[in-house]
Amino acid sequence: QVQLEESGGGSVQAGGSLRLSCAASGRTDSGYAMSWFRQAPGKEREFVATIRGSDGSAFYAASVKGRFTGSRNVVKNTVYLQMNSLKPEDTAVYYCAQNAHGLPSTEPGRMDYWGKGTLVTVSS
Repeated sequence: QVQLEESGGGSVQAGGSLRLSCAASGRTDSGYAMSWFRQAPGKEREFVATIRGSDGSAFYAASVKGRFTGSRNVVKNTVYLQMNSLKPEDTAVYYCAQNAHGLPSTEPGRMDYWGKGTLVTVSS
């Protein structure tokens, strides 16, 4: 059973930075993609970024491109989301997720495993 655990959330002022981590256990093959999603109060869960399992490259939602950077540490089986130039609209619970086939996806419905989330609050 795959288990995912996020950490690194917190409260920052607009323009600040945070780095989220997602530690994966139960799956030792590092060739699986990992995705980040977020959900703001009263809104649907939305795609943020995916780190490909094949080469560690990432693609992003338009709303975060140029500000967020995804990366991974294969040895630690951990992925990261470096978030810079944070805006109040980035406030949300951030989740990492993975599907059983390890394929990259931007769709929450295609994810089989989810972490419990970590809260990011950005104040103006």
